Amino acid sequence: MIEEGEIDTDTHAASSRVLVVDDEPVTARGYARLLAAEGYDVTVAHAGQEAAVLAASRGFDVIVSDLAMPDMDGLGLLRAIRRADLDVPMIFLTGSPALESAVRAIEYGAFRYLTKPVETAELVDVVGRAVRLHRLARVRREAARADMGRPIGDRAGLEAHFAAALNGIWIAAQPIVSWRDRRVFGYEVLLRTDEAALRSPVDFLDAAERLERTHDLGRAIRARVASALREGPPGATVFVNLHPSDLDDDELYDDDGVLTPHARNVVLEITERAPLDQIRTLPARVARLRELGYRIALDDLGAGYAGLASFAQFEPDIVKVDMSLVHGIELSAVKQKLVRSIVALCTDLGIPLIAEGIETTAELEVLTSLGGDLCQGYLFARPNRGFPTPKF
Repeated sequence: MIEEGEIDTDTHAASSRVLVVDDEPVTARGYARLLAAEGYDVTVAHAGQEAAVLAASRGFDVIVSDLAMPDMDGLGLLRAIRRADLDVPMIFLTGSPALESAVRAIEYGAFRYLTKPVETAELVDVVGRAVRLHRLARVRREAARADMGRPIGDRAGLEAHFAAALNGIWIAAQPIVSWRDRRVFGYEVLLRTDEAALRSPVDFLDAAERLERTHDLGRAIRARVASALREGPPGATVFVNLHPSDLDDDELYDDDGVLTPHARNVVLEITERAPLDQIRTLPARVARLRELGYRIALDDLGAGYAGLASFAQFEPDIVKVDMSLVHGIELSAVKQKLVRSIVALCTDLGIPLIAEGIETTAELEVLTSLGGDLCQGYLFARPNRGFPTPKF
């Protein structure tokens, strides 16, 4: 229930290290000067092998790399780096965009895929978001190591804030609309709390993970969703994000589970960003959810690690295209090609497709011209208490 757009973009650039990799020295220096002017500590490499050695020996918060290089291409560099660092975000740049290379970059876990020449503001924004997400990933890993025997700051204080946040949970909803029919298709419900210390959903989830209480959080969320459904518009469909640990919580599959009576009005969103390989008997668990009446949505398609293989794994009832492919789509031929291919795939499979993060009429016009219909974003309504009425 966390929106990417909610992540704090204050990246503290001065303390962040960026590796720029490009076999064209002039291009590499240009990107380096741009990022250095923003306060980043920038290192430049002119070959993939050189970059792999630097990344292994020095460590970086984000790597900005050309996709096509003579000695080791960007995907080869990513594979080499992942052997030592599972978290550092990779931003790929290319002067020769192609659908196949874009899909491969996304499938291999690229954070973003940008087309040269890259707009200054776009590169700065993407690097800032990547640094922030890397910092969150690092905090999570440090917390996990601390839980295995190292002291954790003020754990008692964290437990007190977490308990207060659980008591203060409420649900915001954002409409999903059919633009063609000018009607509400459903609502995504999003986590909120009145506890100031954990008001950010990212921080709330981090606390749950550190305290090993993700099941408690998941159950509390599902209870609030059930309450919202009882009080909301009759027959409303709601989309509920699942944390990977929710899929390993037996309460979700129980005939007497708190959300089970509403299952036929609930679409469970499973993000392709999530590492799901350690979930016990995942196919059987997904089948059980469908037996109870839930539908399954594949969330964040185009953003993460599983790629199009997620279609085969989940056979989703609904697909949601990640907002990273929607923002600025009217300016990007690569994004348009990617979304067009996803629309065609979903149409062929008879799977409804939802485009997330629509903020401008230009984005909406391009998406509908590519065959899209179901839409979600600030252009129609912001998340709020109750079930907001969208603007058409």
